[in-house]
Amino acid sequence: MTDFADGGAFAAETIERVAAYWNARPCNIRHSPKPVGTREFFDEVEARKYRVEPHIPAFAEFARWNGKKVLEIGCGIGTDTINFARAGAHVTAVDLTENSLQLARQRARVYGLEDRVRFVLANAEELNQVLPPEPFDLIYSFGVLHHTPHPDRALEQLRAYMGPHTSIRVMVYHRWSWKVFWIWCTQGGPRRWDLDRIVAEHSEAQTGCPVTYTYSRSSARGWMERHGIRVERVAADHIFPYSIEEYKRFEYKKVWYFRWMPAPLFRLAERAFGWHLCLSGKPAPGLPD
Repeated sequence: MTDFADGGAFAAETIERVAAYWNARPCNIRHSPKPVGTREFFDEVEARKYRVEPHIPAFAEFARWNGKKVLEIGCGIGTDTINFARAGAHVTAVDLTENSLQLARQRARVYGLEDRVRFVLANAEELNQVLPPEPFDLIYSFGVLHHTPHPDRALEQLRAYMGPHTSIRVMVYHRWSWKVFWIWCTQGGPRRWDLDRIVAEHSEAQTGCPVTYTYSRSSARGWMERHGIRVERVAADHIFPYSIEEYKRFEYKKVWYFRWMPAPLFRLAERAFGWHLCLSGKPAPGLPD
């Protein structure tokens, strides 16, 4: 199994295919049965997202960015975006897909936060062509850069938005995770040798994702360091413990082997084999001001 540093398993994929996939079903859009675009819908999407991924608020530290400038790469339908804005940040939210941005804009209107968010339709690999360079206090991207065909290009683009004191927080998928092992066991079949493609196809709620890179702790650190980012922390988190069929019915029933696992042991497992690899860093010394 390779990652981008070992040859780029998905380098031949097109950004158009990636955009089409996410346009067809924006991330988390099925987290609520309420009418899409209503306050009730957005409230329920947020509650469900942070219930199953409770580490996100701690990683983002929304309140810390009050009065600061935040650049979010891959805002989706705007759950984290609105929490940054609600906490008082001035947010520039970038996404590849118009369908996601339409919902994110609607979300900002619903909560009366339009003046705190600037939405930008752009490909992260060519961001400088759309968004004029300026320094941000925080560059944040949660679960996005591993879905672009050339993650190195995307990370290189972000240098134009770094000042000497910029914080960078990025989540990418963890190669040595329970999720990858589960996919290998349940979806591999005779194609187990093609693990990159199998993981990509089953990495999201909607099957068939065209690009999903996974990273070890060391390869993720090396990726960021090659682009002038000093990594301060790498932490794995998040194992999804629920039965998928019940979860689709909005029932939170854990599968049997997690149901009987003591909570402290489950947390140890998440920290060792979590699907989300959360990296925090700063520009390396010497980056121009």
